Amino acid sequence: MMRIDQELTPAALLPRIDRLWEASAQKIDSIEQSGPPGSPSPVFTVEGRYTARGWTEWTQGFQYGSALLQYDATGDQRFLDLGRERTVAVMASHVSHIGVHDHGFNNVSTYGNLWRLMREGRIPTDHAERDFYELALKVSGAVQASRWRTTSDGTGYIYSFNGPQSLFVDTIRSCRALAVAHQLGHVLMGERDERISLLGRLVEHARNTARWNVFYGDGRDSYDVPGRTAHESIFNVNDGSYRCPSTQQGYSPFSTWTRGLTWAMLGFPEQLEFVATLPDAELDPYGGRAEVEAMLLRAATATCDFYLEHSPVDGVPYWDTGAPGLARLGDYLDRPADPYNGHEPVDSSAAAIGAQGLLRLGRYLAGAGRTEDGARYWQAGLTVAATLFDEPYLSTDPGHQGLILHSVYHRPNGWDHVPAGQRVPNGESSMWGDYHARELALYLQRVARDEPYLTFFGATEPAPALSAAGAPA
Repeated sequence: MMRIDQELTPAALLPRIDRLWEASAQKIDSIEQSGPPGSPSPVFTVEGRYTARGWTEWTQGFQYGSALLQYDATGDQRFLDLGRERTVAVMASHVSHIGVHDHGFNNVSTYGNLWRLMREGRIPTDHAERDFYELALKVSGAVQASRWRTTSDGTGYIYSFNGPQSLFVDTIRSCRALAVAHQLGHVLMGERDERISLLGRLVEHARNTARWNVFYGDGRDSYDVPGRTAHESIFNVNDGSYRCPSTQQGYSPFSTWTRGLTWAMLGFPEQLEFVATLPDAELDPYGGRAEVEAMLLRAATATCDFYLEHSPVDGVPYWDTGAPGLARLGDYLDRPADPYNGHEPVDSSAAAIGAQGLLRLGRYLAGAGRTEDGARYWQAGLTVAATLFDEPYLSTDPGHQGLILHSVYHRPNGWDHVPAGQRVPNGESSMWGDYHARELALYLQRVARDEPYLTFFGATEPAPALSAAGAPA
C-alpha cells in the first residue's frame, strides 16, 4: 500500500511545481502549432506527439483549459488570450451537446475557468463577457441534467454516452456543470414549463453513483470490497431496476479500473465543498444537509481508502486492480510502481486525478474537526503529487508534447501505444492526465502561497497549508 510521507508540505513542492509550469508552457505551444482550430481534439500521445481518437470529443476542454491554468499559475497573458480565444471559437458545440455526459470536463474547464478567474479578480470584470460565460455554463448544466433516466425507486441518474441504461462513475466529477448552473440560479425547463432543480438532479445522481458504483463491504456480491468502484452500472430501462456492474475501459466488472476510482475520489469531495456553501433550506427537499453530506463523505472516504490500500508505495496505481498480469509482478504494492514492467501498465492520469481528491478530502475532514484523518489524506495527496512532479513521470523533453508520462487510455481496446521492445504501454501522455496534473499543481501552489483556495465554483478566501496534524499551519 502507499507509504505516506508525513513531512511533505505544499511549500516544499514549489520547486517541482515551478519546473512543471516551465515544461507545460512549451508543450501547450507545441500542441497549438501541430493542432490548430479545426483539427481533431488531441487525446493521447503516440511516440510523444498528440493524436486524436474518435469516441466522443471529451478532451477539447482539457486542451484549452490547460492554457487557462497556465495563465492562472504564471500570469503569462498569452495563455489567457489563447484559452479565451479558443473557448469562444470552438467550444460552443460542447455547450449544447446532447449526446455526452462530459459537460463538466469540457465546459467547466473552459468557460468555467474563465468565469472563475473573473470571479476571483484574476482578470478584469467585463460584464458582457461575464454574461457570455455564465450563459454558456447555465445551458451546459441544463443540457447535462437533461440526460436523465429514472430508476425503480423514482430517483434517477445522468446517463452516459453509452445509452440510457448506463450510469458511469466518471460523471460524478462532470456534475460540476450542474453545480455551477445551479449556483447561477438556473433550472432545467421541462414539459408544461416544469422547473426541474439542477441541485436536485445533482444530489440524486450523486446518491445513485454512491449507491450503485461504489462498494462498501456490505455483501452486495462476492466482490464487494470496501471502496471498490464499478466503472458502469447497468439498469433495465423498462422498469428502472438495477441489473449489474459493467465496464468499458476496465479489466472486468468485478475489478476496479483505477481511473474510474479516482473520478469518484475527486468528484465526491468537490461536491462536499460545494454543498458546504449552500444554505440548509436548499438541501431540505433532498434529505437535508446531514443526509446529503453523509452520503458524499461515505463514498469519498471509501474510495480514497481503497486507493491507499491498493496503490504501490509511491502512490501511482496500475491501470486496474484486477488486471491479470499483476500476479506476475510479485509484491508489486510493496515497491514503487514500475512503468516499464513487462506485464501491466501503470496509469499516471489516475494518480493526477486521485491526488487532488485526497487533498480535498483531507482539508474537508480537518475543517470538520477530524484532524488525524484529515492529515492522513492530505499527506497522502502530497505524496502522490511529489511522485508525479518528478521523473520518471514529469516530462521535460521538449520533443515530447505530453507533460505527465505513463498514462493509459483504453487498455482493453488496445488503443495505447506500446514502444518498440516493450510489452505494455508506457512513456505516453493523455490530455486529461496533463490537465489534471496542471490543476493539481495550481491547487498546491495556491495553498503554499496563501492564495484563494481553488474550487470550480470560485472561492475567494485564502486557505493556508495544513500541518502534519491536519490543522492550519
